[in-house]
Amino acid sequence: MKTTTVADAKSHLSALLTEIEAGEEVVITRRGKPVARLVPEPPVHGFEWSDLRDWVSATPAPGLTVAEMREQDLL
Repeated sequence: MKTTTVADAKSHLSALLTEIEAGEEVVITRRGKPVARLVPEPPVHGFEWSDLRDWVSATPAPGLTVAEMREQDLL
C-alpha cells in the first residue's frame, strides 16, 4: 500500500490512477494523518451475447402466465 500527501496526489494524479488500476491501494494523508484510501474498482462482468441467445431461444412451456414466467426467471 502506497502513502502520499494531498499535494503529491494533486500533482501526480494520473500516475496514481495508473498504479491503482494495476491493483495498488493508495492512502492520501493530510498533515501526516490518513484522510482517504483509493482502491481499484472491482472488475465488471460484462454482458455475454450467448446469454441473450440462450434466453431468446428458451421457449416457455405453453400456458404459463407472465407472473408464472417471472417466478421461474423466464422473463
